[in-house]
Amino acid sequence: MNYLTFFQQFHPITQADYQLLIAGCTTRSYERGQVITAEGEVQRDLLLVLNGVQMSFAEHGQRLHVMAFTYPPGLSGVPDSFLTQTPSRFTLQALTDTQVLSLPFPTLNDLFNRSCQIERLFRKMTEAVLVGMIQRHFELQSFSIEERFLAFARRSPHLLELVPHKYLASYLNINPTNFSKLFNSVKM
Repeated sequence: MNYLTFFQQFHPITQADYQLLIAGCTTRSYERGQVITAEGEVQRDLLLVLNGVQMSFAEHGQRLHVMAFTYPPGLSGVPDSFLTQTPSRFTLQALTDTQVLSLPFPTLNDLFNRSCQIERLFRKMTEAVLVGMIQRHFELQSFSIEERFLAFARRSPHLLELVPHKYLASYLNINPTNFSKLFNSVKM
């Protein structure tokens, strides 16, 4: 996958800067079900997803709380652990066979020092993630379960077929039984 087109959606970078960024990456593969970053580990690398679906989650009490799904084209990892280089409160797991480009934290920071365009690109991408998180928070607080389901189905319809419904229900904060009823009855 050529990430240049994806990056250009956020901020223009030159082919030379793109090559510089990609040169800092290594390719890694994970099998379905494999933990990429465990709770308590530091997210050392930013991951550019080439293929597969990943899920970040936390366990609290007797429940699994799904925080995010990632897939191509997009970034993956545990953002707060990566940005602060501190132990993660979350687990990142491959839900399907996954291949990523892995960019180490020190390499990314070196690239920021070498190219203001790469630094600006990642600032813009971080801003987009923040906007998305605010929208998701608003939906969880304000939308009915049907509205949450429909908003998700419009945004990421492919995940309805790729991700076990119990994880989607957790992500949307919907009881799994109610999620199943919505999945079988709501027209999209």
